[in-house]
Parts: sequence; C-alpha cells; structure tokens
Amino acid sequence: MAARLLSHKVADLCLGKPPLKSLSASATIRHALTALKSTDDTHISLWTCNHHHISDQSLINPCRCIGKISMVDIICFLSKEDNITSPSTALNSPVSVLISPDTSVVRHVDPDTCLVDAIDMIINGAQNLVVPISNRTTLSNSKRKQNLHKEFCWLTQEDIIRFLLSSIGLFSPTAAYSVEALGIIDSDILTVNYHAMASTAVEAITTSLADQTSVAVIDDDGILIGEISPLTLSFCDETAAAAIVTLSAGDLMAYIDCGGPPEDILRLVETRLNERNLLGMFEEFGVYSSSSSSDDELLSSPLTMKSGRYSRSSSYSARITRMAEAIVCYPGSSLVAVMIQAIAHRVSYVWVIEEDCSVVGIVRFSGMLEVFREHLESMMS
Repeated sequence: MAARLLSHKVADLCLGKPPLKSLSASATIRHALTALKSTDDTHISLWTCNHHHISDQSLINPCRCIGKISMVDIICFLSKEDNITSPSTALNSPVSVLISPDTSVVRHVDPDTCLVDAIDMIINGAQNLVVPISNRTTLSNSKRKQNLHKEFCWLTQEDIIRFLLSSIGLFSPTAAYSVEALGIIDSDILTVNYHAMASTAVEAITTSLADQTSVAVIDDDGILIGEISPLTLSFCDETAAAAIVTLSAGDLMAYIDCGGPPEDILRLVETRLNERNLLGMFEEFGVYSSSSSSDDELLSSPLTMKSGRYSRSSSYSARITRMAEAIVCYPGSSLVAVMIQAIAHRVSYVWVIEEDCSVVGIVRFSGMLEVFREHLESMMS
C-alpha cells in the first residue's frame, strides 16, 4: 500500500476539481471585486493573459498564473490610511498592487508531478499548485488536441492533507503522537489585544492571509478570546474596511461573525465614521447612511449587509459555522485528531492552548506535511 501511495501524481488529486476562476493581471481592483462577488470561491487567480483563449502558439509560451487575491486583500487595502478617504480611487488601482511579491506562493506543475515533489513544494512555501487539466468535452481528435491544457485547477495544502488522511493507517504510529511530541507547535503567532483598534491588526491580517493562518484575539493575560480569521473575513464585502478603521478587535469579531453584524455594531461603525468625516467612504461604495435615509431605505442598505457575501447562505453556512470562535487543541492532542479538526472546519491551522486557555502556539498544515514527508522518506529508503 505504501508503494501505491507513493505512485500517485498530482493529477490524481485533481479529479473532480473545478477549473480556476481567473482574472487578467492588468485588471483593476474594482474588476477583482466584481469577480469575487460573482463566485463562491474565496480566491481569484491572476494571469498574465486570458488563459481561456490560448492559441496553439501560446502553448509554447503559455500564460502564467502569477498570484491569487481574495476579498481580504481588497478589504485590507481599502483599510489603509491613504485609501480610507477615497476608496473609489483605491478601487481603480491596478490589481497587481495586491499580488504577493513572493512568486513561490503559486507554482505551476505538470500533472505527472509525483505526490512527494508536490509536498516538497508546499513545505518550501508554495500555497497553491496550478495544474493543467484537459477539456473533458467530447471533441474530434484535432479539436481535442487544440483544447488540451486550456483549463487549470489548483491544489492546496488542504487537498494534500485530506488525501493523506485517507491513507492515515500507513503513517502509524506517527499519526498518533501528540503535536507537542512531534515538535510542530509554532510559537511565532500573530496576536491583537481584544480592546485594541482593529486597524492596528491590518498588517497582521495581511500576513496571516499570506501564511494561511489567523490573528489570535487575546486579553491582557494572554487568554485566547477568539480570532480574526482571513477565511471568515473573506465572506464579507468591501464595506468591512469601514469596520476595521472604526472598531476594536473585539467588536470586529462580532462584525464578521456568522450571519452578519448586529445592528448595534453597524450603528457604532456609522457613528465613528461620522465623527471622522468618513461617511463618504460608504457613499462611494453605493451605501447610504441612516442619517440620510428613511427606515425602509436603511433596511435595504448595504450597511445592513445587502451587498455582503453573507447573503450567499448556501456557501457561507456550509463553510463558516464556527463564526469568530477559534478552533483549538492542546499540546497533548494527537496529530490525526488535529488533522481531522482542521479539515472539518475548513482551516489550515489549529490554535494550541493550555487548560487555562492561554495560547501556546499554532499547528499548521505545513508543519504536518513536514512530519508526513519524513515518514514518506523512510518508505522510499
């Protein structure tokens, strides 16, 4: 069975995966915002050309996926001091300003790339592996040849962890060891105080998005209260930028919580925007504040999440059922238990806490993959 596992290629993990939603790298942030609102995906891939219209010549010099962006990238960009007074201008900026300078985050791979090599790429920093997939439509032989590799899917850390979990018996007894014993608890974590302004955490949110982790919200004693998760934030819309620049970290957790922000939090955002003469921030998004709207207009205003992605209940409720509550384990939790926990909640990390709820660190998929990689090495020797 070990030989069978090692024989798998990345193409095997791509079966049934939908093609990537793409956007030209020459587009504006406004274009990206529209694209993200029209899909259930949390990310849009950015390309140096429109890869849905690749010519035969371009097969020699193929289009390249150069990065990915999410709603969180846009929200954090709009939350910057230079952009909060004129979000309309910010939205007209090229989407390239949101792309990570780390080109290793997205890697193109051949469908025949072996599983072990794919794991190595992720351990070395890749978050998404871009894999060409064939057009499965029934075509003549000549047309079939021309349409090969015009669509792509991508593999994530979660895809590989989920695949390895299906063969977890091969990793005995390692999978039963505690995360502490395996040495995969990372103490280098991102935190923000519950009472601190959420705007002080923008850089941390951006970093956690790049690292596929989260920002722990703690009290003065280091007790874990909750988290500001990029995954949860990705289901908001651009108006969440106003919440970030006006609310505390604790209030922001309530704002991005499951089902949308409570009315008192919305009123607080509006009041503080008004105090800073920033109500124009909402107006530029096409939102009308309560001070200039009738009650009926307010009920349908995006200020009450009309344009928010919370309204997409089919995807939101299925993926975000835990709200701003952090997923936790203990130093003595087994690796397999933590894997199942993370996969069940669609996150790539689990917070590690002590019995008193003080934060010890975080366990990430990348750390788990390092453990499995060592085990696979022993299988190959």
